[in-house]
Amino acid sequence: MQAPAAATSTEQLTIERIYSSPSLNGQTPKSLKFSPDGTRVTYLQGKAEDLHRYDLWEYNLASKENKLLVDSQSLFSGPENLSDEEKARRERQRIYGVGIMEYQFSQDGSALLFPLNGDIYYYHLASKTAKRLTETAGFETDVKFSPKGNFVSYIREQNIYVLNIASGEERQLTIDGAGAIKNGMSEFVAQEEMSRMTGYWWSPNEKHIAFLRVDETPVQTVIRNEIYAEKIELIEQRYPATGTNNVHIQLAVTDIQAKKIRFVDLGDNQDIYIPRVKWLNDSKKLSYQLQSRDQKTLTLKTYDLKKRRQKTLLTETSTHWINLHKDLTFLKDNNSFIWASERDGYKHLYHYNLKGQLISQLTKGEWVVDSLTRVDEKNGWLYFTGRADTPLERHLYKVPMTGKTPEHVQRISKRNGFHNINFSATSDSYIDSFSNTKTPKQVSLHLANGEHVTWLAENKVTTAHPVAPYYDDLVMPEFGSLKSDDGQADLFYKLYKPKNMQPGKKYPVIVRVYGGPHAQRVTNSWQGADMTQYMLQQGYIVYQLDNRGSNYRGTAFEFPIYETLGQVEVADQISGVKYLHSLPYVDKERIGIFGHSYGGYMALMTMFKAGDYFKAGVSGAPVTDWMLYDTHYTERYLNHPKVNAAGYQQSSVFPYVSGLSGPLMVYHGMADDNVLFTNTTKLIKSLQDEGKLFELMTYPGSKHSMRGKKVKVHLNSTIMDFFDRHFK
Repeated sequence: MQAPAAATSTEQLTIERIYSSPSLNGQTPKSLKFSPDGTRVTYLQGKAEDLHRYDLWEYNLASKENKLLVDSQSLFSGPENLSDEEKARRERQRIYGVGIMEYQFSQDGSALLFPLNGDIYYYHLASKTAKRLTETAGFETDVKFSPKGNFVSYIREQNIYVLNIASGEERQLTIDGAGAIKNGMSEFVAQEEMSRMTGYWWSPNEKHIAFLRVDETPVQTVIRNEIYAEKIELIEQRYPATGTNNVHIQLAVTDIQAKKIRFVDLGDNQDIYIPRVKWLNDSKKLSYQLQSRDQKTLTLKTYDLKKRRQKTLLTETSTHWINLHKDLTFLKDNNSFIWASERDGYKHLYHYNLKGQLISQLTKGEWVVDSLTRVDEKNGWLYFTGRADTPLERHLYKVPMTGKTPEHVQRISKRNGFHNINFSATSDSYIDSFSNTKTPKQVSLHLANGEHVTWLAENKVTTAHPVAPYYDDLVMPEFGSLKSDDGQADLFYKLYKPKNMQPGKKYPVIVRVYGGPHAQRVTNSWQGADMTQYMLQQGYIVYQLDNRGSNYRGTAFEFPIYETLGQVEVADQISGVKYLHSLPYVDKERIGIFGHSYGGYMALMTMFKAGDYFKAGVSGAPVTDWMLYDTHYTERYLNHPKVNAAGYQQSSVFPYVSGLSGPLMVYHGMADDNVLFTNTTKLIKSLQDEGKLFELMTYPGSKHSMRGKKVKVHLNSTIMDFFDRHFK
């Protein structure tokens, strides 16, 4: 363990302190970027006195100093009033805070863009002056510099606008955005399930903008209650529940003179998704990915602007589903591209020419690539993050673009743990955001060969570090693996044991679960002085296991959940509890489970179906009936309700409610627009009808993420009170 520079006096960790400023994680820069001219690395940092108000900082590579670059309060100091659309967008982005939440560099690195309070601020770095570019009643969102830095683009009132920075002239590119029609915007499922937060894209030569025109008319309108402390708002929302109609989507290209809009022929079938759009480097062709409604087919196409012709480059198919990615990279030679595929059971990288012919498979093996981080065409290297060493850590690797030795990748990152990588535009250096169970997040600058150049945020645990008073009492987890009961899978877990355990004493256990797809909880990364550590100090063992269906283990590990959720996941969690039973210090009569979202669903399913193993449970914001969740997520795993009605019934919690025998607590935010509060009201009624006693805590005004210090403190205090009452 990384020791503090001097001895520290240990303090008792409290729930209040966990969610107070300054952050116990120390210096935690986010949104790290190289400036285009390579002279500085910039990042967002919360204020010491208010960790949720963000300013822009820089590390100057010449002076080797960290300093405040732009104080958010110098741009806008009043309370932010966000539009409903922007509130929803930030919820989908999992962005929480005020001040500078997003920023962009101009191409030459001389200026920055900040969207703040619905307007746009242009900041000139040399003069350190800010200019407000817009001041309108409408709310500007999804703000971008054009590729050459001559224009700023944005969405206002569901239309696309561009502003000439030099002249100040504003031009409206689309005119029919209103009501159910949205231009350049991403629909709900694109934001929430496809990680596509924009609906428009500049061509590299700055002459055209490709955009999606979304028509929400086919989507059913639901009236949803958002319950606040002092009011109830009735929200009309077009929510595409599974099995119902999606939006109609069109792909179009317009010139920035707004003279004409040309639509791309997407075929006769309108029941499709467009998860990705990307220009080729020569600006002559536009690529887009077309995904079938059942998500078993994904087609990569190009559209030639001049010839108005399309070409299919490749088609991916699956008997289960296709996982989306962001690893498509068109090379500067304008002859080939890099693509990621799970066709051999593991996500790997492939090199294709623009005729759609495979040149070579670049990576290979029984491990997965996380993401493509950089293609260095000049020197012939491809850099990526992946799990070639262990699924529990993320490392940076490189492989020759020749593809001659795909199984012999070279690891670049040196320290064991989790690495998030941002490469410079020149491919000669990268930013590494690193942590492991013993080390808070540290940010450093490296040469492309891995050589450490300098710290950007060393975040060393000295006596001045916020976590120092609690550091000596932090408990590191024990990692291990076990076989699933059916012998089909190796399951990784981590086990936290309280300090100074007494011989012969048996301890209660809290199983912290998520269990859903596209997630992983058992990793060698920093958790710090969090609620797990608080639980340990209260005398609980804490246990986490990644069941089948979770991520970074290949499709054979993911696909067993297909068409029936809550079955193999529950079985694997039971396998984990059976292992706990074998430990002499575990009290098998006091094993509880706690989870949020899919974890809340898992808490219910385990309590209802496996009460012999899980004696008490806390379920947060749970999905209870998958018919209430959205199309793209739910149909990916359960197929269409008309095709798999039995699977939907078996995956719901309601057939199993009568199995509840132990104490249960349910909580939910009453303004949740993701997992709708209706999931919990249906559960309440079902439990009451069955005569089952339970506890309920609701949070007026809270969304799915349960944001805010006061909410976090009360919620976690309530959870601990629940377990203490039933297990102590």
